[in-house]
Amino acid sequence: MAKTAARATTTKPGAGRTAHRAALTTSRPELLVDGSDQQFRKLVHSLFGFLVRHQTLREGHAAVIGLPGIEYTTLIAIRHLALQGDVHVKTVADHLHLSGAFVTTVTNKLESKGLIEKAAHQGDRRRLSLSVTTRGAELLERLAPTQMQVNDVQFGCLSAREFQLLLDLVQRLVESSDRAIALQRYLAETNVQPIAQPSRKSASKSPRKTGKA
Repeated sequence: MAKTAARATTTKPGAGRTAHRAALTTSRPELLVDGSDQQFRKLVHSLFGFLVRHQTLREGHAAVIGLPGIEYTTLIAIRHLALQGDVHVKTVADHLHLSGAFVTTVTNKLESKGLIEKAAHQGDRRRLSLSVTTRGAELLERLAPTQMQVNDVQFGCLSAREFQLLLDLVQRLVESSDRAIALQRYLAETNVQPIAQPSRKSASKSPRKTGKA
């Protein structure tokens, strides 16, 4: 097996082909190892893999109580945020890093299903306070035993110190990602065009040598 691996790493490109080094996807020295972004790409792709799996788990939790994933997430967020004080749309939107308009749409659906209630805020009549109904709380209580077991396995690889470190890192990545999205939109709006690659058709139409002077 070792010989096979060695052979694979020393295989030369096919005749007539030139091996090109992939363009770097980051220039920050903190993210490069010996001038290579391979470890950075590994991180990005691993994060993608984690998020896909976590999304699968979230949908599974939601299915237990008969809700779409985002409605389940919003419902449980409202219940836990209520332990810290009054909850309204902006509270939930900030907590889940979503827009207020989107959270309003989701909470309207939860209210129509009898899972949350909206009441006028005591200090600001224009603001609605959100609370989970008895029925909504019962659904979350039914889910909790399964949820606990699954979460214990998914995050069981972390020590207490690593958990706190990961929490801090993810919060910072959310904030820096918002700035990255703003930059990406700016670049798109200013019509920054990528370098065009020659098409195979145009390449095939290149003039051939005929031997005539």
